[in-house]
Amino acid sequence: MRQLTANAFQACDMAVVPASDDYIANTSTENVPAGQAFEAGGVLSAVIEGGASMGAARGTGGAGLETDSRSSLEPASPAPEPSLVNDMPADEPVVAASGEKPATALAMKGPYPPAANRPTQAGPEGIFFDFNEGCRVLLPPRETGSWRARLSDLDTGNILFETENKGALIRSSKRWYVRIAIEVWSIDEGHAEPRLVLNHEYDAAGHDVLIQFPLGTLGDSIAWFSYACRFGERHPGCRVTCAMSPLIIPLLRDAYPDIRFVAPEDVTAQKIAESAYATYSLGLFFTDAACEHQPVDFRFVGLHRTAAYILGVDLEEKPPRLALPDDSRPIAEPYAIIAVQATSGAKYWNNPNGWREIVAFLKARGYRVICIDQKPVHGTGIMWTHIPHGVEDETGDKPLAERARWLKHASLFIGLSSGLAWLAWAAECPTVLISGFTHPTNEFTNPYRVINWHTCNSCWNDPKFSFDHKDFLWCPRHANTPRQFECTRLITAAHVKRVIETIPGFSAPIATN
Repeated sequence: MRQLTANAFQACDMAVVPASDDYIANTSTENVPAGQAFEAGGVLSAVIEGGASMGAARGTGGAGLETDSRSSLEPASPAPEPSLVNDMPADEPVVAASGEKPATALAMKGPYPPAANRPTQAGPEGIFFDFNEGCRVLLPPRETGSWRARLSDLDTGNILFETENKGALIRSSKRWYVRIAIEVWSIDEGHAEPRLVLNHEYDAAGHDVLIQFPLGTLGDSIAWFSYACRFGERHPGCRVTCAMSPLIIPLLRDAYPDIRFVAPEDVTAQKIAESAYATYSLGLFFTDAACEHQPVDFRFVGLHRTAAYILGVDLEEKPPRLALPDDSRPIAEPYAIIAVQATSGAKYWNNPNGWREIVAFLKARGYRVICIDQKPVHGTGIMWTHIPHGVEDETGDKPLAERARWLKHASLFIGLSSGLAWLAWAAECPTVLISGFTHPTNEFTNPYRVINWHTCNSCWNDPKFSFDHKDFLWCPRHANTPRQFECTRLITAAHVKRVIETIPGFSAPIATN
């Protein structure tokens, strides 16, 4: 077998599991007995039972058949804990219509529905392969001869991995979109040359592709959906299924008839994973230093654009189309929408006089001011926020379509880095977004973004810190000091007013006698 350079392996680590009859029946690497799951490729190479996994240790300058001191007996890296995809700044709890309990949607914060145990695509001579949770190739066990398998990146020209074995399950650790070519040869006893058995190049046309969204959040799904739609456009003929909260699906389903929408529990109930050619799971992964679940740290590229990187589509921002059962104007008078609540203290506008002054300012300009938060009072421990005095209370567990109707006809929306801000963006409502703990690149491009550069800011996008969704008072740089939450405490009402006044068509003050 020819030698491969170290650089050829750095692009994609692999998990290689010796195959047996048991593995053919149940080939999930997470369930492999201890001592039989191996990492190989860019970080280390490993010797596998019945054959050698050919790889190069990073920095060695060449290929080798050696085990790494890090341990070749550890399973391939699992996905980060589910909380890492549910504690983002766009996190606004998804709520059901009044009287309903959104328990199903909110309680499912566990791992995404898993891929089928066995790769779903049948190849020749008992080989199975797919691109679910990375590229997976199952080579059946054999008593004589051996297999040679190679994975290559069709776009970069890199050979990502090559191995010889007597049967194995190969799975790439990179779970994001890579256009991979799979080549498998049979090395038969008594034959001088290997025989090509399988040569498959990634092509989603004519196949089912599953794109999974996290549950329990609103803004994330809205931020990412247009990129999921774009995946289908980039791969004509593929059948895209989006698994997301059943409370968000009604906003999108009728606007996108070519996409199949299902709740996450339906992925299992309808056996969708068992026919999927490829599966991609969208999320924010704070501890993914190896970039196995996202090709680039989301903190560098923004909340929404990370989906474009995961799915391999262009980065252009585009709000999703909304399909509202009733898009009539809710009230005749001009009105402004506000949303003051959030899931973490760092997200709030912590200026003590901010909302009071802005409400008075809007009412003086002739606007009715409507609050559409889920809760009129929210907080924890020593920090609580009440609905501002003087606003009209439309809070409560109301359908998202009703929220979108109010936003569609509003003159403006004023809120935080939360799910309702992303919903306002989708409803094409001018959005004054007040945030200090996120950098403006974290959200959609917005001429009405408010941030104070003179204070501490953008800790959310600082890779030195991982957001702690369990700590409502999370302030990684200045917790328990006089500077805690200064990023928004020092955003003044005067600053917000000046931004509001740049919105085309904003009313002049009402004349008083």
